[in-house]
Amino acid sequence: MDVDSQPIEKLVERHDREHGVQEVRIPVPFGEIAGKWWGPRNVRPIVCLHGWQDNAGTFDTLIPLLPKHISFLALDTPGHGYSSRIPHGMSYQPMNVFFLLNFIMAEYGWRKISLMGHSMGSVLVYAYAAVFPTRVDLVVSLDALKPQVLSDTVIVSLMAELTPEFVKADRRNQDRTEPPAYTYEEAIDRLYHGAVNSITREACPFLLQRNIRRSAKYPDKYYFSRDSRLKYGLGFLWSQAINLRLAQNLTMPFLFVKASDSPYWEKKQYYDEAIEILRRDNPHFELQHVEGTHHVHLSNPERVAPIVTEFLRKYWQKDDDVASKL
Repeated sequence: MDVDSQPIEKLVERHDREHGVQEVRIPVPFGEIAGKWWGPRNVRPIVCLHGWQDNAGTFDTLIPLLPKHISFLALDTPGHGYSSRIPHGMSYQPMNVFFLLNFIMAEYGWRKISLMGHSMGSVLVYAYAAVFPTRVDLVVSLDALKPQVLSDTVIVSLMAELTPEFVKADRRNQDRTEPPAYTYEEAIDRLYHGAVNSITREACPFLLQRNIRRSAKYPDKYYFSRDSRLKYGLGFLWSQAINLRLAQNLTMPFLFVKASDSPYWEKKQYYDEAIEILRRDNPHFELQHVEGTHHVHLSNPERVAPIVTEFLRKYWQKDDDVASKL
């Protein structure tokens, strides 16, 4: 893949056409949620949630390697990709995933939901599935497991540091100030280095497609269009006791794939404690390790796809819920 000579629109759009991907828009009270529907339209899809400041494109290379009779709905969460931003003066809160997924289930008339997440998306999936275990029939988590546990000192410091930065970002949004613009090659560089080399340059266009817009000031350049307020969120801020209590509810088939060259984002002790409960209480829990970075599912999907495929072969079941509103 020659990312320098192939325009981003044509590269990703051709990929989507080859795989029969359909763009969808789902109404929510503050606007709409955008998504990419892969696979049969009469099959309830596995809903896929991306990582922090990523978008639905993070699954573009993995999903084509998964079973063709299963549908997938990769979403842009609010403020990301093509989805609406929340109103001015409001901040992004991870617990909003409870409302978001319930809006989507109500829109399509689903009684159950299947979930796959990467990074932040995995954390959101963990929380939702644990709070609403009777609504979730299976979970696939890629490289992140649960909400981070931070010390009191770190939490207080983050609140003091991030609050004024959030106010500045919110003011820029209200002023409709266009962010800095870059050539396509420069945008590739910024994404590549910003991800600390977690994403290969060849895979960057799949995230950039929904992450940048053409500049009105400089027609040959692009700006990053995700809501800059996203940078200043604080996460769930839950205690480890809450995380472990939630782990007891995760009794549905649950696959967790951990990349070898990716950090744990917190003390490994907290991760190990959650894994211990999942192994003890959930006979359908699977922990698999793959070689690669945090975005291995995007950069090297051939390493992840066989694991996910085998898990779905064992646990995915077609039900009577169909996507009648597509």
